[in-house]
Amino acid sequence: MHSEYDPDDNFAHAFGESSDLDDEAALEAVMWQLLLAINPGDDDAAQAQFALWQEASGGTDDLDVALDALREAIDWKSGFHIVEGDTRGLVESLEELASRFDLRIDWGVEDATDDDFLDDTDVSALLDTAFHRLREHHYTLWVRDAGPDLHAGWIAHSRDDENMRAIAEALGIHVRPAAA
Repeated sequence: MHSEYDPDDNFAHAFGESSDLDDEAALEAVMWQLLLAINPGDDDAAQAQFALWQEASGGTDDLDVALDALREAIDWKSGFHIVEGDTRGLVESLEELASRFDLRIDWGVEDATDDDFLDDTDVSALLDTAFHRLREHHYTLWVRDAGPDLHAGWIAHSRDDENMRAIAEALGIHVRPAAA
């Protein structure tokens, strides 16, 4: 059904200069590439999340609906979505995502879920720490604009950094590495 993800494939140019996705097939193709990138080495997870995304999006070409469906399909599987100030939710979700790659994020404390630690930090500091710890293992923590007072993102292999930017541009969303 879909070809395997080729990091050397510069598929972003297939959508032209404007990067506007104006048909359902193009949106599905780019969404598939995104799911492959955020599930490195796990095509089965990408396929399962793609099926969930297709069901939740209902075949729309409306980007807002597609992104809501993406959040639903990947939340706590290959992505995170938290409200501002939810330091516990961020630590727990990033720990879960990192464990998929047999990694543990060193937060600089013995227990990153300790209330005192979580009360003395903020989401930005935690994202910065996680970014740098994951980079040590050749992964990039990405965040995307998710709306006011919301944080969302995913982890991808660092060799796919340029492809992630191309995918985001093709989708018309703003992503950036999570480092401050």
